[in-house]
Amino acid sequence: MDRNPAVHHPVSRRRLLTGVAGVATAGAFAGALTAPTPVHAAGNGHGLHIVDRNENGGRLQYYRFATDAIAWDPAVNVLLPDGYHTSGKRYPVLYLLHGGNADFRTFHLQDNIINLTAGREIIVVMPDASTGWYSNPVSSNTGPRNWETFHIAQLLPWIDSNFRTFAEYNGRAVAGFSMGGFGALKYAAKYYGHFCSVSSHSGPASLRRDLGLVVHWANITSAAMDLGGGTVYGAPFWDEARVNADNPVQRIGSYHNKRIFLAAGTSPDPVNWFDTINETQVLSGQREFRAALGRAGIPHEWREVPGGHYFRHELFVQDLNGMLGRLRRAG
Repeated sequence: MDRNPAVHHPVSRRRLLTGVAGVATAGAFAGALTAPTPVHAAGNGHGLHIVDRNENGGRLQYYRFATDAIAWDPAVNVLLPDGYHTSGKRYPVLYLLHGGNADFRTFHLQDNIINLTAGREIIVVMPDASTGWYSNPVSSNTGPRNWETFHIAQLLPWIDSNFRTFAEYNGRAVAGFSMGGFGALKYAAKYYGHFCSVSSHSGPASLRRDLGLVVHWANITSAAMDLGGGTVYGAPFWDEARVNADNPVQRIGSYHNKRIFLAAGTSPDPVNWFDTINETQVLSGQREFRAALGRAGIPHEWREVPGGHYFRHELFVQDLNGMLGRLRRAG
């Protein structure tokens, strides 16, 4: 559920590409494998083999992996806090998930994430997810597209192995925009012990309302943009067990003892049908989700503000303040 101009470019395992953290030549890449950089040298592991990287003295680090979970080589940007390279501290981690028709560069190129997190003692991990809805799909005609496996079983432990993190419940938050907001809610519930804070910025929180509009949207967009006609949840018949497992409003008990932040727009562009459909559904689903949290006595924060389906920087800063108040402090 997105209106994002970033274009996703799958990468063949037969070639190396440059990441946005800088320029990597073939020679520089070879050197990175044989000797540590002056700053940091990550290694392979947890099913991930690094095929391209840019490790440097700045905050933004880039990696691209070969993995059996995905048929092409997905990438990740890792944004380190100021002073990481010399502090010796361990830091909490935010997994920040992009929306559909976008990629791992979105928050860096479009949303100024470097400045938004300046001075904050937190590592921000921004992985590829294509338009795969943070799921292992029911079917794919383009090879493996197991995004849930890549993120949870591979990338998360890889981050803990290669960066100074707190590999614990109180050391991780997950947040996202649009499709990524859904992904954040899904991951926080299905993998309860991984994340103590969850945030959804214009992300759907109810899959079954309005005759399953969000499920249909997930199937249609994933079929067109990621799965070559395959689907996340199955068509014409859904895999009901998967929908039940992924649907935030059906997992209310899994949000106990977490910090929860929800944001949605109240006035999408009436001329732009895409904006209207997206944010109208988001707003309705988040209200349903909030009501269920309230009935269960689960505290949560929420914002309803004017506008439509876009990532609001000012609300992210508010959200980040709340995350840092809940997460284990760097040290």
